[in-house]
Amino acid sequence: MLPIVSITLFLPLLGALLIMVLRRPPPRVVHAIGITTSGLTLVGAVVMWLRGVNDSGFAQVEQIDWMPSIGAAYRVGVDGISLPLVLLSALLFFITFIYSAKLRERAPAFVVLMLLLETTAIGTFTALDGILFYVFFEVSLVSMYFMIAGWGHEDRQRAALMFFIYTFLGSLPLLLAILGLYLGSDPHTFDMRAWIDNPPLAGTAAMWALIAMLFTFAVKTPVFPFHTWLPAAHVQAPAAGSVILAGVMLKFGTYGLVRFSFQMTPDAFHDAGIVILIFGVVAALYGAFAALAQSDLKRLIAYTSVNHMGYVIIGVAIAGLALDPTVRTIALDGAVLQMVSHGLVTGALFLLVGMLQDRAHTREMDQFGGLLQLTPVLGWSFMLAAFASLGLPGLAHFPAEFQIFLATLQVEPMAVIAILGIVITAGLYLKAISQVFLGEANDRWSDMKDLNRREILALAPLLILIIVVGIAPSWVLDIIHKTTTALQF
Repeated sequence: MLPIVSITLFLPLLGALLIMVLRRPPPRVVHAIGITTSGLTLVGAVVMWLRGVNDSGFAQVEQIDWMPSIGAAYRVGVDGISLPLVLLSALLFFITFIYSAKLRERAPAFVVLMLLLETTAIGTFTALDGILFYVFFEVSLVSMYFMIAGWGHEDRQRAALMFFIYTFLGSLPLLLAILGLYLGSDPHTFDMRAWIDNPPLAGTAAMWALIAMLFTFAVKTPVFPFHTWLPAAHVQAPAAGSVILAGVMLKFGTYGLVRFSFQMTPDAFHDAGIVILIFGVVAALYGAFAALAQSDLKRLIAYTSVNHMGYVIIGVAIAGLALDPTVRTIALDGAVLQMVSHGLVTGALFLLVGMLQDRAHTREMDQFGGLLQLTPVLGWSFMLAAFASLGLPGLAHFPAEFQIFLATLQVEPMAVIAILGIVITAGLYLKAISQVFLGEANDRWSDMKDLNRREILALAPLLILIIVVGIAPSWVLDIIHKTTTALQF
């Protein structure tokens, strides 16, 4: 059987190497390689999805000895938590390559960085070795740093440096936790499956490892007060960078929260569950209130990411606190589905803002007005994504958030106060739609053109999936459920 996980993982790297060996390739050729490579990677992710997962651990596992003397190996595989994120990542990269095909400024460097970032993203979600996970987790920072610094907006250098320093320093405690898990295992191994099946740390050691993990994942997700790098990075990043940062890289934090904190230090996670839950509630409310105060449309969407990732943290925390396995499964199903829906919805919103900025060269909402008359496809697409973001039934966020709050009501009813974030999000998006797309048209934008075919081609899959996941989420939940029902706590 073909090693489809490894093929999918390293296809983008091969595409990057091909561009690097070509002598001064023209932008058209470079973009064609990027689109073709990411398209084949998406095909590989679909094949992985069709092969599916089982209910007894990881599936499609591939392993090659790496450093046998210390128990480290090249180990990759998927389960119901990681497989949806692999498919989401492959889709978002493919879409951003289509959207970015217009780029002519240093196109080879941009496409190479994007392809390298795609390999590290898929590697983060498929790695089953502690060292391998950390390598992918960290190397992803390099590509995103150069993408923001090289193709961002007016204050890109400062934003890129802030992003790199925050996330790089924030990752160091995770390395200490991984070493602790290695030293606590018997025999010593970096096999993450062994750490999950038999958590190697207990008592005080487990709590310290959990604290180290939580610090890293709080910065990566991010949650208040470790979020300050995020708005600057989003605002200054190019649209493609914002899509990947929000849709893929923020999931490194919440995925790590489930994979490491929840599964490898379960008793300590249960003991600290209330504290983690409080952080999730604060993130959800703070993100919504902060977004409400923004006049920059891209910054508004960046803060709603903090809000929505707060719901993921609430779901995972409730799963850790729940004594009833059924409630635990509902909470985890909702949390993982929220990761997927956030990638679809926020990815679409950042694409749309990028398309708007390409035309107007501003993101200030009070500079617009009446754009729906001038750009109906852009306007209606933004409204669909905005309604999904505010949790409208029938769209992607609703089934995820419904499960999270259903489980929360059964475990810690007071935490349902976080639902106020949905109300605030509804208000801020209605305000944004009113300012930008409704009312009297501003003569300043009278010659603004609607979306072209390339932009529609990039955007359409996200909008379709936002509706499909909202109406029929079972095709995603069935994969997730196979793993969450089998988790032991």
